[in-house]
Amino acid sequence: MDAPVSFHPPAPASDEAALLDALRARAPRIVHRAPDADDGTRWHRLRIGGRDWRLARPISFTPYASSRPCSARCAFCSENLRTERGSVPAARLRPDAGYFAGLGRALAALRGVPLSWSLSGLENTDDPAWLLQLLDTLRAAERDGIAIEDRVLYSNGAGFAHAQGAVLRDALLQFRLSWIELSRHHHDGATNQALMRFRAGEPIAGRAVFERVLATLAEAFPVRLVCLLQLGGVRTPQDVAAYLGWARAQGAGTVIFREFSELDAGYRDNATARYLGAARVPMAALLQACLADAATSAEWEIESLTEGYYFWNLRLRTRGGLQVVFERSDYAAMHRRHASGDVYKLVYFANGQLCAGWEPGHDVLLDTRAAEPAHG
Repeated sequence: MDAPVSFHPPAPASDEAALLDALRARAPRIVHRAPDADDGTRWHRLRIGGRDWRLARPISFTPYASSRPCSARCAFCSENLRTERGSVPAARLRPDAGYFAGLGRALAALRGVPLSWSLSGLENTDDPAWLLQLLDTLRAAERDGIAIEDRVLYSNGAGFAHAQGAVLRDALLQFRLSWIELSRHHHDGATNQALMRFRAGEPIAGRAVFERVLATLAEAFPVRLVCLLQLGGVRTPQDVAAYLGWARAQGAGTVIFREFSELDAGYRDNATARYLGAARVPMAALLQACLADAATSAEWEIESLTEGYYFWNLRLRTRGGLQVVFERSDYAAMHRRHASGDVYKLVYFANGQLCAGWEPGHDVLLDTRAAEPAHG
């Protein structure tokens, strides 16, 4: 492993470009997730919906979970953002009796494409029956020839705190889950509840219950705790250090600190967008402050810098083995990629549409409910 971090941040502290330049110079490994346009090994050509497409590798497939309203009501939830294009929001679509048959047709059309399962949307574990049938459907697709690299679940943990929690955990073990990203935005239970606003009757809201769920999950597969930086939550190097100390004590293998995604002009001015703007904690400034604070980062060692198609992250490791990730994303960059004519993301929605992005009705690759295949 490399020597511990000794980092003198560039000025000004908010200069993200200067920070990235400094990190590129120090990182022992730089990972480029977006393929070069002429790199034939990083693109997969596919004919679907009557058109030819070029899919970036690696690419993930999300069967967007929306069978129930989410058990949490986070003010910062990106699923509550609304674009100026005015499509029906994915979070408001509910799967009907034909959902899994349509999902099977979409997956059959993707046979031969190297994928990763990315289980996100609203909260998958809020509807155990739906999630169990989803896992069965995805396993069947693997048996039919879908090649899978990673299997990841993004969760607030709510369903694991109910009666069927053990059943879900065992099903995910059989599914060979690669890791779970478990959202918890502050280690103090009351502070976290003020941020995540779990609905009444959700046991996971309590710190003791969450810690029991985390311990049970950590025995089964790798757990990555996700903390969204924000005013009222984690925002200073001291907050970061306290969160890491708690995560280490609870057996987490990785902690991811994320900045709220940077929005572009395509989003409506609603309560969620306003909260993101008002409560944002800039990643660059906080990361620089952490790296410059010996009490916080004395034992950190830089592992890699990843530059994605709309995000970047820095991966570090403590001497105790805990991986620490700082991540920032930019929705303007994401939208430019999605508008390029190439496919960087696959999402299947409850209305039966397979799309190359996060909005039903747009960038449609295949409509499994239509009599004729979609043509873009």
